[in-house]
Amino acid sequence: MNDLFLNIEFKAGKSYQQQIREKLVELITSDQFGDRPLPSSRKMAQQLGVSRNTVVLVYESLVDEGYLVAHERSGFFVNPEVKQDSQFNLVQLHPQQQTFAPKWNQRLSTKPSDFSTLDKDKAWMSYEFPFIYGQIDTKDFPIYQWRECARASQSRNSLHEWVEDYVDADDPELITQIRQQVLSKRGITAQPDEILLTMGTQNSLFLLASLLSNSNTVVGIENPGWPDFHHAFHYAGAKTKPIRVDEQGISTGKALKGCDYVCVTPSHHYPTTVTMSMERRKALLQQASTDDFVIIEDDYDSEVNFSESPLPALKSLDTNGRVVYTGSLSKSLSPGIRTGYLVADKDLIKELRALRRLNYRHPPTNNQRVTAQFIAQGYHDAHIRRMRKVLESKWTLMDEGLKNNLNDCRVFSTPGSFCFWIELPEQLPSQLLVEKAAEQRMLVESGDKLFAGPNPPRNYIRLGFTAIAAEKIEPGIIMLGDLIRQLSGSCHRRKNAG
Repeated sequence: MNDLFLNIEFKAGKSYQQQIREKLVELITSDQFGDRPLPSSRKMAQQLGVSRNTVVLVYESLVDEGYLVAHERSGFFVNPEVKQDSQFNLVQLHPQQQTFAPKWNQRLSTKPSDFSTLDKDKAWMSYEFPFIYGQIDTKDFPIYQWRECARASQSRNSLHEWVEDYVDADDPELITQIRQQVLSKRGITAQPDEILLTMGTQNSLFLLASLLSNSNTVVGIENPGWPDFHHAFHYAGAKTKPIRVDEQGISTGKALKGCDYVCVTPSHHYPTTVTMSMERRKALLQQASTDDFVIIEDDYDSEVNFSESPLPALKSLDTNGRVVYTGSLSKSLSPGIRTGYLVADKDLIKELRALRRLNYRHPPTNNQRVTAQFIAQGYHDAHIRRMRKVLESKWTLMDEGLKNNLNDCRVFSTPGSFCFWIELPEQLPSQLLVEKAAEQRMLVESGDKLFAGPNPPRNYIRLGFTAIAAEKIEPGIIMLGDLIRQLSGSCHRRKNAG
């Protein structure tokens, strides 16, 4: 039994006390001790190579929480009440084989797992050159300021502001901060009843698709574009229509005829980074009114835009209520914050709120209050100002490196964007490059799944730079350029030989 404790491998990020406690709770709840006493604090400390006081504090905390009981001169034992719960858990962990279990595949009305997904390597931090989009360099996160706001919002005097059930309401303080400090910077004016908090842009889109779609609904979506635009509306029963994107943004005119909704990323098109021109924005808004469709704006990549004169949000130009706006704090702070917001007519927000209540009532109120504090204290704006400098410097390194080392490729990027869209030589499949790059500790993303329609091109990749350290950009780009030339020549020779 005691040998089990020798298997604790202490890891950075948690104290010894935390890790010992977690291991003991795991062993206690799986009834590994039975009626035997736990090892003495002295023996446990020797086994683990920690101070005796560390083990004593863990034992005492487990007594306080009711996991252990202390018997004078006999040591620490598992609380009998916990043992009863553990025995029940063991029964649940090893149920008898059920012959009459339901056949779930026959009961599913749809299979979301069949939808194509972007290949996101969960071990991205293990790569020396992570040229990926959607992640951050953890060194850039304002941990001390965030921690300060968390402590303030979770103080006893503030506890009542977020521990209660809000039912379907949002934290009024966060709504105020988003109105005054976030939306205003995008040129958007909105009343509190025109804003709904969500768990991010993807959640916002899913709510909209679920509420607004049926089998007769047609949705125009940029091509190439975000696959989950298609998936969310397909799941809701709608038809999607790929719409070509040019150097000014999504095509207008005949291409949008028959659409009920049009999804756009005007600040920086996903994934080509094209910024929709003011002329195209006006044309899109005019056609929305003329042809009676609604625009769903994903203000993608706008939060930390470091371009000298970023255009205002499409929603800010909307005078007819034709734009539903979705935003997020994921890019400016962290994907893990999971805080998004919808801005739309109050009647639509009312129904979206009711639909959200059926899903999860509201986002966690403790997260809402910490985020509200973070914005109110000025930390969000300060962080954005700092990140603009960091990301502009990285963008410049990427731009120079790609110009010098990827001469055989077409490179697309707009200042202020967080990635570069690369057209590889025609004979080089992007998936082959992704696989070979990984062997050299480079993580790049194929663009294959970002195209809709028949016979999509297979020679595009996307290079992000938010997660990679600045000093790794130039050597990584040099290695990538060498690999592209090597693979391109090999593919060309095979093609000629065939």
